[in-house]
Amino acid sequence: MAPTAINQAYNTGYSTPTEPAPIHPTAARRTDPVIVESEVTSYSDSHITAKYEYKGAHVVKEQGRISVKPTVSQYEFQTARKVQKTGLMMVGLGGNNGTTLTATVLANRHNITWRTKEGPMSPNYIGSLLRASTMRLGTDPETGRDFNIPVSDVLPMVHPNDLVIGGWDISSYPLDAAMDRAQVLDWDLQRQLIPMMAEIRPLPSIYYPDFIAANQSERADNVIPGNDKQAHVEHIRRDIREFKTKHGLDRVVVFWTANTERYSAIIPGVNDTADALLKSIRESHAEVSPSTVFAVASILEDAPFINGAPQNTFVPGCIELAERHKAFIGG
Repeated sequence: MAPTAINQAYNTGYSTPTEPAPIHPTAARRTDPVIVESEVTSYSDSHITAKYEYKGAHVVKEQGRISVKPTVSQYEFQTARKVQKTGLMMVGLGGNNGTTLTATVLANRHNITWRTKEGPMSPNYIGSLLRASTMRLGTDPETGRDFNIPVSDVLPMVHPNDLVIGGWDISSYPLDAAMDRAQVLDWDLQRQLIPMMAEIRPLPSIYYPDFIAANQSERADNVIPGNDKQAHVEHIRRDIREFKTKHGLDRVVVFWTANTERYSAIIPGVNDTADALLKSIRESHAEVSPSTVFAVASILEDAPFINGAPQNTFVPGCIELAERHKAFIGG
């Protein structure tokens, strides 16, 4: 069963206040666009175009002297004004990180409040760099005071509440059971999220026991069969395409939130170049990790891939492949 986007409220049997709780500033939607009035910035119905001049210097030390030559580089940046409908597919959807992130989005989307021994709590995105950080735009000419806005308001950006969430996990637990197993969230919040989380089930994932802790074997009841790593790449690519089509998405981002893998050995002729890595995948070489398989599948599907674990997913061949396809990878 493919992951399902949840967009409606649920009757949890919990007595709710007559007045909804205020939406936290980090989760609020602001509609005032930032318009830069400058000869180097222009606006069309579809794009914002900005020209930027970067000033640097070339420095050479020779014959007992240091020579500095100023340089100027011209850049042009173009940003789409229409925010894309975006899906977030997490590898390790049913783990501690995957369930907590999903619960965070759902709690903010529905503005769910819950009770703890310290009192009532409300959702927020305080942990988000884009939603919780501000930047200085300039000064107010009347007061002389700095004018700051959230980073997420500088350019058109996806609001996390609008993300369509899905992904993979080696455990078949639906997300309500996985959330309970994780033991991260307060029970009163879990109780209200159960109906929504229960509808999300992870897709089968890749399991190579040599790369992760042995205790994960007990959970591995939801794996893509076989040992053919080329077939696994094609399976993940198909999952991305089908998820994108099913939910009418413009873009899918793949995010590794699963267990940290052991490091892959960097071996000449195996993973040191893009062609060597693709050949090793076709031959199901033992040093091709699950995360590298997901990264390669994402690159080939033009889906940005974010590595959220301290592991060497991006072996040299993977980086070269991303450069070849002009694909975004990070983490």
